[in-house]
Formats: sequence, C-alpha cells, structure tokens
Amino acid sequence: MENDNLKKGVCLIVFSAFCFALMAMLSRMSGDIPFIQKTLFRNLFAFIIAFTILLKEQKKNLTEQNDISVFTLPHGSFKFLLLRAVAGTIGIFGNFYAIDRLNIADASILNKMSPFFTLIFSFFLLGEKIDFVPLLAICTAFGGALLVMKPTFDFVKFLPSLAGFLSGLGAGFAYSCVRKLHQYKVNGTLIIVFFSAFSSICAVPFIILNFQPMTLRQFLLLAGTGVAAAGGQFGITYAYFNAPASKISIFDYSQVIFSALMGYFAFGQVPDLLSFIGYVLIISMAVIVFFYNKRKQNLNKL
Repeated sequence: MENDNLKKGVCLIVFSAFCFALMAMLSRMSGDIPFIQKTLFRNLFAFIIAFTILLKEQKKNLTEQNDISVFTLPHGSFKFLLLRAVAGTIGIFGNFYAIDRLNIADASILNKMSPFFTLIFSFFLLGEKIDFVPLLAICTAFGGALLVMKPTFDFVKFLPSLAGFLSGLGAGFAYSCVRKLHQYKVNGTLIIVFFSAFSSICAVPFIILNFQPMTLRQFLLLAGTGVAAAGGQFGITYAYFNAPASKISIFDYSQVIFSALMGYFAFGQVPDLLSFIGYVLIISMAVIVFFYNKRKQNLNKL
C-alpha cells in the first residue's frame, strides 16, 4: 500500500511539473497581453475547477452525514490561509512577468527556488530547524540563482530576473503556509479555491483599467493556460497527500526539463552557459537536500 501511494505521488508530481511547464508555454504563446490579464485566466479557471470539486466534496460529506464541512476553518487558521493567498499571488505575478520576458526554462528554475525558501520560512512559521547540510545547499542554490539572474545595474533589464526570483520566494512562503494549514487540517481544495479567488480579485482593478482585447486564438491559449495551471495545482497538492515531501519533492524539478524542451521546440530558446551552470547548481543542491532528508528520516526510524 505504501509503495502504491509512493508511485502515485511520484506520478502526480511529475504530472504537475508537466502541467506548469505547459502553462508557461501557452502563456508565452498567447503573445503581447498584459501579464496580469494572463494571471486572471490562470486563476479564474483554477477557481472554477477547484470550486466545482469542493462542492462535490461537500455534497459527499452531506450524503455520508459527515459533520465536518469542507468549508470549516479551525480557530487560528484563517491568517495562514490569507498569508498563503497573498504570498501565492505575489509568486504568480512574478512568475508570469518573468515568463513573458525570460527563457521559460530560466523563469522555471527561478520559481523552483521555492523549496529552499520553504525551508527558511518553515524555520519561522513551524519552528523547524535547518541543519548544516540544507543551509549550505540553500547558500549554494542562491549562488546558482545569481548565475541565472545575471545581476546588472540596468534595473529595467534585471527586473524580469528579479521578478522570477521573487516568484520563488512568494511560492516558498505560500508552501510553508500550506504546511501550517495541513496541521490545522484545512481542506486542500478549499486552500486552492481561496487562493485562486483572492488572486483573481487582485487582478480585477488592473483588468478594468488596462484590459486588452484578445483574438479567439489568444483566448483559447489563455483558457488552456488556466486548465494546465489547475492540473498542476491539483497534481502537486494531492501528490503530497499521497507521499511525504522527503520522498517525492525532487521529481518536481522535472518541470525545468519540460520547460527547456518546450522552450526550445516552441520558441527556439537555448539557455546560455551561465544559466546552464545555475540550473546544475540549483538542481544538484535540491538532490543533496532530498537524499540528506531521506537518510535522516531512515536514521530516525532506527
């Protein structure tokens, strides 16, 4: 049973990685549309799909006469739900801004700094200690991120890389909040619904003032972006429900491979040498942390 859940978790997280890479490709293919308008499609479709599933879960509870509603928020959990939504929205805006202006593989790897930020924020939110090896890996991964970002005094040129980096920071904080919400036993689909609704509402004022008409092709591409994003969100959420992060998190980095392949075949994008070295550093540090945590978990069982 445990092995079946592990296989399911791996399959779900790889599926999630593919969906998020597909989301980035479709978003980039939609062309010169304001990035916040693109995020609205990403989040609105995710909200519709997640809310539909949430209502089905609630209906199932009522049928089974389960007293616990899927909308139940234990005392003290709402602030973490709100923080997750705020941080996730910052992450989404930063990610889509970077996707439009960088190689999608670069945008992907900067967003994948999120697990390292999760370690940092979990120290403050959950009181989890950071051992020496993960701490060293975090520092090295930041060095890899700098190689991808290529800091410059030209702020306009540097802004897309900075936005990509902030997307990883926002996502890392959001995932720390999700872990806290799991401690409160908040429904996973409700977390997705609240975040999707919050980020959609945040985009509305900009859309009202700066809406850009779209062709049918652009509309369909952005609709596909939303569906792909929903698939990625559900994939990663239920991957961690089936298997512990220590055993499957490393497979999330397959998104970088998917993004690189899609970027090459769809746009002819080829990462430069510094970016490639940055990829190797970041992914290597993720592998080291993965096996370190696995070894530590095995020792704790003895």
